[in-house]
Amino acid sequence: MKNRKNLGCRIKGTKERGAWAELYFMVLAMSQGLKVSSPYGGLGPYDVGVEDGTGPILRVQVKCTLYQCRKGCYCMSINVKDGSRGRRGYAPGTVDFFAVYIIPTDDWYILPYAVVGNRDANVYFRPGFKGQKYGEYREAWDLLLTAAKGRGNGPLEIRACCEQTKMADPLDERIDSSAATSRPTIRKMFRALFQS
Repeated sequence: MKNRKNLGCRIKGTKERGAWAELYFMVLAMSQGLKVSSPYGGLGPYDVGVEDGTGPILRVQVKCTLYQCRKGCYCMSINVKDGSRGRRGYAPGTVDFFAVYIIPTDDWYILPYAVVGNRDANVYFRPGFKGQKYGEYREAWDLLLTAAKGRGNGPLEIRACCEQTKMADPLDERIDSSAATSRPTIRKMFRALFQS
């Protein structure tokens, strides 16, 4: 992490830095075995579509921040610019997840929509600190993997018997992906690109 500030910190424009973060997110999502897509022209209410091919396409809004509001604490506003009315939260049904990238620490937070909701929110992240509010969402790529599988994987199967068995709900467990081990390699590749 010696050269971490050589990553997105070197990109001066906020739009360019945001586009870079979206691409970085897509690379990491693909390294998890997910398929990614982007709305043409960036005109959708979300930045990236994510799927595994068997479940729904999840709508992910990617955000990134350099802003450190106090030592070790980074702030991110999660809102939409609404013309003359200022800012508002994301409407229900427009986004499934927020992927927030803390550039100086190279940390991703994968937040389900329900965590932020439709409010104009300022959220604070403290990577590396115990007891942080959003700590359970740090590097929580498994949330995307689980949600991408959906509830109905394949055709409906009907069984007739007199015994009742408890069916496992795929959303109740987090997936241990072997692709997660490739994440450090991909990040090293990105870091090497920006070192000079």
